[in-house]
Amino acid sequence: MQLLRGAVKHAGSGVETLTSAVRGFGSSSQHFRTSPPPSCTDADPPKVLITGGLGQLGVGLAKLLRRRFGKSNVILSDIRKPPSHVYHNGPFIFSDILDYKNLREIVVNNNISWLVHYSAVLSAVGENNFALAREVNITGLHNILDIATEHGLRVFVPSTIGAFGPSSPRDPAPELCVQRPRTIYGVSKVHAELMGEYYHHRYGLDFRCLRYPGIISADSQPGGGTTDYAVQIFHAAVKTGRFECNLRSDTRLPMMYIDDCLRATLEFLEAPAESLLGRTYNINATSFTPRDLVREIQKGLPDLEVTYNVDPIRQAIADGWPMALEDTAARRDWGWKHEYGLAKLVRTMLTHIATGNQLAQTH
Repeated sequence: MQLLRGAVKHAGSGVETLTSAVRGFGSSSQHFRTSPPPSCTDADPPKVLITGGLGQLGVGLAKLLRRRFGKSNVILSDIRKPPSHVYHNGPFIFSDILDYKNLREIVVNNNISWLVHYSAVLSAVGENNFALAREVNITGLHNILDIATEHGLRVFVPSTIGAFGPSSPRDPAPELCVQRPRTIYGVSKVHAELMGEYYHHRYGLDFRCLRYPGIISADSQPGGGTTDYAVQIFHAAVKTGRFECNLRSDTRLPMMYIDDCLRATLEFLEAPAESLLGRTYNINATSFTPRDLVREIQKGLPDLEVTYNVDPIRQAIADGWPMALEDTAARRDWGWKHEYGLAKLVRTMLTHIATGNQLAQTH
């Protein structure tokens, strides 16, 4: 047996815990006893497992999938105790992606047919803890791919703008180009893209991957990424009217409102396999700089004051990322279309945060 020990943090959940993950060599991907892919119809919806479910995206995706497939058919999982409202809104279980036996039991015992893999250590956090990022983002991924292949699952693994590097075309970044990222987060995502496509071609795994832009949401806190400023600024604007930005004012990056991101993920998961000419797709919505975002927010909150205190690590990461993603293939192959530009995104975020603050004050 191979014993992996360490302080394991799933950045999707934003917590640290001590854990030991045990995996037997007998589970190696070299000898799969593959099951046929489960068939899912309206009468027999998929059973979905979401790993890293307490992060920025998992709770929202679970809510969307439960509306589509039924509450009992979507299981949220993480390595920490969920908030009360999450626990009572549908099935939640403990799942550590580094514990191969535990993960395999969950898939078998719950008849899982789709697996959404959100557990990850994000860009800025990963640069401060390389060993942790490598263990979670690479070893954890291998467990996911092995189990998904053995049991005939449809597996979704998100990628990111961080999968590109300084030598990549930046405006826009095409799907196929030189990538060569310089962060462990980006390297692990390129690894995930290539390993997933290898498993698809070698073993027939139904692997699906979207390269997400920076995701902006009002209901959940960011998890240590380089684009976090674009979420934090809204909360600061409503609560204090002041914000200190850790990127230069002219740093242009691709961004997306969470509703577009989650809808894209569901539409991609539901797309017929025969319509997919690739297995990894870019998706794009809007691109802006901190200066652009501040000006748009000031249309609704004119007293907002913003200063800049550049974090050299995050700035160096952002300078190697695309300014926009070229997503013609997603629009052609499975009908992707975004709904939120910058103006609509800002109006929606300010409304959600202001409403949430009012509700909190009344209680």
